[in-house]
Amino acid sequence: MDAIDRKILAVLQGEGRLTVTELAQRVGLSAAPCHRRMRELERAGVISGYRAVVDPATVGRGFEVLVAVTMDREESVAGFEAGLAEIEDVVHAERLFGEPDYFIRVATADIAAFQKVRDEKLARLPGVLRMTSTIVMMKVVDNRPTPT
Repeated sequence: MDAIDRKILAVLQGEGRLTVTELAQRVGLSAAPCHRRMRELERAGVISGYRAVVDPATVGRGFEVLVAVTMDREESVAGFEAGLAEIEDVVHAERLFGEPDYFIRVATADIAAFQKVRDEKLARLPGVLRMTSTIVMMKVVDNRPTPT
């Protein structure tokens, strides 16, 4: 991977719907070599897909909470993660080393809907010892291209 490939990735991470011609212009190539490089990045698994970024508020999920979860028992991890995958309000989850064991992003319509998810779903997952919730005031950086 060279500087041009990194430039292609940075541009695509910001605007994934560009045509090959537009992308080529932005990175200083003609269309054919740019297309070849893009396809090679896809084939190599560097680019794993393209997706739409949806405004959460427009689909009734404008209230976001970060939930830190500490597990009681390590043997509960598989059951916890399987249960977590079934909760549609969980939009992102990361398993961590140290404490807490997980950071989870939950998106609901409002605080009442979050409370219901927290009490009826998250708190009932296997192995949960403690949860700490923090309401997201606003996203400061969102969908920033990953440094390469």
